[in-house]
Amino acid sequence: MSNKRIQELEKEIEHHKVLYYKGQTEIPDHEYDKLEDELRELSPDSPILKMVGSVVTAEDKVKHDEKMLSLAKTYKEDELATWMDGREAISMYKIDGMSCSLIYENGNLVLAKTRGDGTFGENITSKALWIDTIPNTIKEEKRIEVRGEIYCDEEHFFSLSDDMVALGLEKPTSQRNIVAGIISRKDHLQLSKKLTFKAFELLGDISVQTEVEKVKYLEAQGFETLEYTLHKDAKSLSKTIDEAKDFMAEGDYLIDGIVFSFNDQKWHRELGETAHHPRYKMAFKFQGESRETVIENILWQVSRNGILTPVANVKPVELSGAKISRVTLHNFGLVKQFELKQGDRIEIIRSGEVIPKFLEVVESSDEEFSYPKTCPSCDEEIEVVDIRLICRNSECPAIVKESILNYIQKIGIDDLSSKRLEELIRAKLVLKISDLYKLNMESLLTLDKVKEKLATKLLGAIEKSKTVDLVTFLSALGISGGAYNKCEKVVFAGHDSLEKVKSLTPDKLILIDGFAKKSADDFYLSLSEKFPLIEELESVGFSFEEVIKVETKVSNKKICITGSLSEKRSVIESKIRDASGIVVSSVSKNTDILVTNDQSSGSSKLKKAKDLGILIITEEELISMISS
Repeated sequence: MSNKRIQELEKEIEHHKVLYYKGQTEIPDHEYDKLEDELRELSPDSPILKMVGSVVTAEDKVKHDEKMLSLAKTYKEDELATWMDGREAISMYKIDGMSCSLIYENGNLVLAKTRGDGTFGENITSKALWIDTIPNTIKEEKRIEVRGEIYCDEEHFFSLSDDMVALGLEKPTSQRNIVAGIISRKDHLQLSKKLTFKAFELLGDISVQTEVEKVKYLEAQGFETLEYTLHKDAKSLSKTIDEAKDFMAEGDYLIDGIVFSFNDQKWHRELGETAHHPRYKMAFKFQGESRETVIENILWQVSRNGILTPVANVKPVELSGAKISRVTLHNFGLVKQFELKQGDRIEIIRSGEVIPKFLEVVESSDEEFSYPKTCPSCDEEIEVVDIRLICRNSECPAIVKESILNYIQKIGIDDLSSKRLEELIRAKLVLKISDLYKLNMESLLTLDKVKEKLATKLLGAIEKSKTVDLVTFLSALGISGGAYNKCEKVVFAGHDSLEKVKSLTPDKLILIDGFAKKSADDFYLSLSEKFPLIEELESVGFSFEEVIKVETKVSNKKICITGSLSEKRSVIESKIRDASGIVVSSVSKNTDILVTNDQSSGSSKLKKAKDLGILIITEEELISMISS
């Protein structure tokens, strides 16, 4: 029985592996992983487990200089911590797309190829030349190989789908499958233009000592790279894993886990590889479970910025120990793509305890596909903008409620619930944010089940919110692109009073770390629209906790950091800000100080700082300047 089962598993795994790399998957990743785990238990030396990629059937196949290996994986945080063994590692999201290898000679792209079976890949140079994020030329003249992932983000998936249907091609079924479908085509090469490439690996005679340096080198050559987190030890793993769960639910491209790599290249050399995977890398994946269910109806919720978000009420099913009756459908683009409607039998998945997600339509119902033409809250006509439905009525009750609720949550009026806010809006006591500060005992006592004790508590919480720090105040206003960390950067860049905030311009914003031209324009336009609200709040007695500025040797200095530190980067950045310094992410003629613990590294920031004659100091010297 055991041998028979081994043969069955090997045949099934090989079948699904080939389909996976063709972009024609029949089962979800977590079900495939279970098959591999079962085979590994019964026959740990099975050659199928060592098989990398799929058989290359294309005539134009190219041998890889070094095999493109798979990754070892774990689903448990403690196993990940054991693998780290106290070593420093960096983590990046594991994009669910198609692996790609790029060869550059004398600064020119000469070859692009897929993973294939790990030894041979398919020549896809003609498609790669269409992808804007794959540079045709780079600065480096040595022969190098850059590896990364080609993927399709959410917005381009829907527009590409429309393009393909218009060309008479088969409608794609997922963001991952669309990549394999386009890359494997012999015609319509222009479709590749809407795909994206992110680089994460570098091979060749280039001296880099750490993974962080490798990322910086790739960026200096013009490649888009993945954001990374540097882990000094296992203590920071949980936060990264939680953030990945959120991204899986809300991100604009697909990820199926997190890849961890030892930062120091000496461990890459010392640990080496097996025939299947490198020992210096580990993929953390989320245990997933999928079920079929039926859509009972689709509700459209209106956000504070007027975007209608679809949520499916489904026939309740058990998933990963939880009873699921609601599934996010993300946006109008997804609903339109699959023509989702009442009665459709769909497959949903829940991975790593994140919000349950739609996977695919199993069986379409006979009901007619439709979507709202008017806002479900105010009945005004809505606009279709790319992949979103938007209500433009600024007086829409849902927009008003969500805007005020967002303010309440950010400013810290904890005792005022969403349900109570709805009651205040219905009673026309609160129709805009500033109305919160006009509430009194008499008006609150008119509400259902509100007695003097609760009214006193609510009024106290509202009054207390008038004294906050400027960063919290700005982040509560609902400025476009005005999340807390962005507002913090604005304030700590010297715009530390309302008067200075009101005098901001796009040109001033673009000088602040983290702002590009578009984000500066968007922030400025949205902030300008908030000026009447800011004046109303000033008039009800808002006062701001003073941003304490201490005088140190780094006061008002623009400071950039490169390379590894003895503490988490966020801790060092916080110390710089506390000492009235200004943290910037790149080196320019306006930078005052570059902090690095390795002045012999090949960091592009270090080279630029030397070329510009910028002061270069160590972390220890920085701390000394801050302390004196």
